[in-house]
Amino acid sequence: MIDKNNITAVILAGGQGLRMNGQDKGLILLDNKPLIGHTVDIIDKSVSSILVSANRNLDLYQQFGKVVSDNLSNYQGPLAGICAALTQTNSQYLFIVPCDSPYIDRSLLERLSQAMIENNTKLCVVSENKHLHPTFALIDVAIKPVLDQYLAAGERKLGKFFKECGAIEVDFSDKPQLFINLNSPEDFINNTIASD
Repeated sequence: MIDKNNITAVILAGGQGLRMNGQDKGLILLDNKPLIGHTVDIIDKSVSSILVSANRNLDLYQQFGKVVSDNLSNYQGPLAGICAALTQTNSQYLFIVPCDSPYIDRSLLERLSQAMIENNTKLCVVSENKHLHPTFALIDVAIKPVLDQYLAAGERKLGKFFKECGAIEVDFSDKPQLFINLNSPEDFINNTIASD
């Protein structure tokens, strides 16, 4: 395992929330807690610090971590947020998770860390039944110049970035429930967090 002091987390909360009627997804309540709060509860003890990539409600997100905003206009997507987070990361690795998947557990970072060490790579990303989940990943901050070039070329697709960089795909086919994300009002109605 990679030591927690070498890992910073970034929670991606910068989306437009189109399927949520424009609401800021990370702040919508699930079981009386903002969605992002469930993510923080799971990852907090496994990383040295938490960044929140957000483009609005910055004051509200401050309670969950240091807020970083990308300097690109018109919601340029998660890669722009990840790039902004890399400029604020003091550790060797950046652990990437979205704000709308409250069912993750500690095995997520454990497996990504193990794959990072075993493969001596700079990029590990989750896959499930050969389907990439690019917003769940662990990356070495040394990849930032490559990401800068990718963005400068006008590219924005996160999954494409991982594939072009030869990221190691870490199989989570045995745990598909970790990647359930809440995208619509109906999703919030039909989901609750099981208590321990």
